[in-house]
Amino acid sequence: MHFHDNRRKVDYVLAYHYRKRGAHGGHGSPSHQRAPLAVISNGEMGKEPNAAGQGDMMIEMGPLDALEEERKEQREEFERNLMEAGLELEKDLENKSQGSSFVRIHAPWQVLTREAEFLKIKVPTKKMYEIKSGGTIAKKFNEFLQKMSYPLQPRVPEHSNNKMKNLSYPFSREKLYLYNIQDKDTFFDNATRSRIVSKQKCGWQMNGVGGELFLPLHQGEYEGPEDDMNDRKLLYHEWARYGVFYKFQPIDLIRKYFGEKIGLYFAWLGLYTSFLIPSSIIGVIVFLYGCATIEDDIPSKEMCDQQNAFTMCPLCDKSCDYWNLSTACGTARASHLFDNPATVFFSVFMALWATMFLENWKRLQMRLGYFWDLTGIEEEEEHSRPEYETKVREKILKENKSLVQKMETDKTESDDEVSFLDSLVIIFSFSLLFASILFKIFIALTFSIVFGVIVYRITTAAALSLNKATRSNVRATVTATAVIINLVVILILDEIYGAVAKWLTKIEVPKTEQTFEERLILKAFLLKFVNAYSPIFYVAFFKGRFVGRPGNYVYVFDGYRMEECAPGGCLMELCIQLIPQPFQLKDETEPGETDSTQSKHPEQWDLDYSLEPYTGLTPEYMEMIIQFGFVTLFVASFPLAPVFALLNNVIEVRLDAKKFVTEVRRPDAVRTKDIGIWFDILSGIGKFSVIINAFVIAVTSDFIPRLVYQYSYSHNGTLHGFINHTLSYFNVSQLKEGTQPENSHFDQEVLFCRFKDYREPPWAPNQYEFSKQYWSVLSARLAFVIIFQNLVMFLSVLVDWMIPDIPKDISDQIKKEKSLLVDFFLKEEHEKLKLMDSAQRSQSGGEERSRKSRAASFRQSSRSQRGSYASSSSQHTDV
Repeated sequence: MHFHDNRRKVDYVLAYHYRKRGAHGGHGSPSHQRAPLAVISNGEMGKEPNAAGQGDMMIEMGPLDALEEERKEQREEFERNLMEAGLELEKDLENKSQGSSFVRIHAPWQVLTREAEFLKIKVPTKKMYEIKSGGTIAKKFNEFLQKMSYPLQPRVPEHSNNKMKNLSYPFSREKLYLYNIQDKDTFFDNATRSRIVSKQKCGWQMNGVGGELFLPLHQGEYEGPEDDMNDRKLLYHEWARYGVFYKFQPIDLIRKYFGEKIGLYFAWLGLYTSFLIPSSIIGVIVFLYGCATIEDDIPSKEMCDQQNAFTMCPLCDKSCDYWNLSTACGTARASHLFDNPATVFFSVFMALWATMFLENWKRLQMRLGYFWDLTGIEEEEEHSRPEYETKVREKILKENKSLVQKMETDKTESDDEVSFLDSLVIIFSFSLLFASILFKIFIALTFSIVFGVIVYRITTAAALSLNKATRSNVRATVTATAVIINLVVILILDEIYGAVAKWLTKIEVPKTEQTFEERLILKAFLLKFVNAYSPIFYVAFFKGRFVGRPGNYVYVFDGYRMEECAPGGCLMELCIQLIPQPFQLKDETEPGETDSTQSKHPEQWDLDYSLEPYTGLTPEYMEMIIQFGFVTLFVASFPLAPVFALLNNVIEVRLDAKKFVTEVRRPDAVRTKDIGIWFDILSGIGKFSVIINAFVIAVTSDFIPRLVYQYSYSHNGTLHGFINHTLSYFNVSQLKEGTQPENSHFDQEVLFCRFKDYREPPWAPNQYEFSKQYWSVLSARLAFVIIFQNLVMFLSVLVDWMIPDIPKDISDQIKKEKSLLVDFFLKEEHEKLKLMDSAQRSQSGGEERSRKSRAASFRQSSRSQRGSYASSSSQHTDV
């Protein structure tokens, strides 16, 4: 895209909506044509508009007209600032009563070189060197992998030659001889040019400049004939289609087109998705192990054996009857699929998997930083946010007014300065305190909603138990409906909490955009973390722990018993709660509609303006971080979580790619070295997952009680008799009045019923107190948590220590590049000095020759003058 002179490139576009004085809310003239050129660049005037009959009309200004005039003045001042910075502008005539207008911005070579030097942008030099791939074995292995993976490689130019690399050095106008500047228009790529202009407009941006929108343009259409191929079309064909889901991502081309920040996101997403493959394979193996050993599981056999005839206590008061434990056979057998010894191994594996993933990401990040010339870049100085400056300016004005009043009362200026600084600190501290209080209120709101769902479960179970038709499916009905309610509440609160986190961060008034983004991310993550995981934490660690015992149940709301876990434990219900979580529901962005009055061949800025705005990477990262938590935190209860996450991410990569290439406006190219605060969040989740899985295995599953029974109480070292060991006795005659089953239809007279707990029998002196077995199991659970946590943490630290953050070949190449850069500098400086010496010698030689020629001509002229004098005298003598 170029200006109308077809010479200057369009690096950026400023779009705004205008409304002429006296215009009403129509859509302008029905016919549309390309507006004549109004302003070209830096004050040069192009074709003058035919304004006859427009400027002499007097129209009374209304409130909207006055607002539009103010916005127009601000726009004109803003455009003057851009032109004073050296940028060149071009815009079309506003030939309708209202509509959208576009100002094209071009950065000339002088501005590009000046800002590239100021921003210390690394650019390639003339020197190229070969990238060595290590030893002979490693080189052959890499060549073998490349040949095997050739069908999976995207067909993009960046993958054609990755053995040579240009030396890069921060741009300097004094060292232009170092760089390979063949064409000034293409030396800086489009992303770099847009970033330079973006820094310029940020430096001059004002508040409320007429609803402006800044657009770095896409490179043409993404569909069309392949003979006219551009980067956008390449990305669409080789990356942003579902038909190429099996191919690797063209990360270098993504970085070239969108910038380093978005390139790092897709590189991280690709590595995370590829790491889900081994964890999915192991998870499937663990699940198949559970399926293969289900017939050999002794506890589930005992539970399903009807000859054992374990008569269980009623599940509710009055309406519920005694029941036989064998009726819960299906739940017991299903629980074994996820509650078996292999899940302990899988939990250890996933903890080490998370550590290895983070370590490999750090290595990949360093590798990309080397190839993308991000090593050694300095953090760019950020401008203060306009909101922060406005807040400070308002405080200064307020303090100036108070200063005048205090000067009238003979107070010193120094006291006023101190009071100003103190008051500024106080107001920002108050903002932080107010935001933190509101944040805690919303956290409490999440817990209250979870409590509301718990109340729903309790009351619904009690209501369904009154009806004989629904009594047999009470547990399944309550669990399924509660999961659906939790999912709907999570989706609704996610949208609300996103807006709440942004609002709370605005209250704090952070100084810079980076600080604002980090605080926003942290608040949004904590709110969404609590929202997503609170129901799961309840089922895993609280449900069934505070129900009491027969004859002494815990009631809520005067008559509703706390809900209990299923006979096979709460692990199966926890698994049901986790099934829908790895799948993230996302609405596909619909592209905006273009103006129907536009021509059949609209310009690129018209097409880009109709696309959806770019909202940042925070939603994309947040979605994947929450999924990463589901994959790692409760993987002991659901080994198939990595499989579901992998299936989701295969679609997620292409869905995000399609959105960025075809559906949203092109974002600014942002240069960054890492993924920022997201890595700290990932690391925190990885460490937290070790503790959570330790408690899931120790508290939620039956792994520890089975071990304690097998090695402490079993007569033959097997699990025979385990079910009877975990059930306590209760004398039904001790049930409270009004809680006994009404019209019991049980086959036999019941004297004692059983319930799942470790308590003394009714014939013991201290009946219904916790038994010795209870304390043995509790101590074993705590010991397992401590051992498991420390062992896995030690292994994680060991893996972290064994895997270096910087790959050895990259470290060697960085050292080699520094050495080559020094040699290149010395060589270029030496050649420069030689050229200067030769120029000086030629100049001095020329001066010497000219001096000698002048002296020779002077001597010759002197001789001729003396000869003329002599002849003149002789002639006079003769006369």
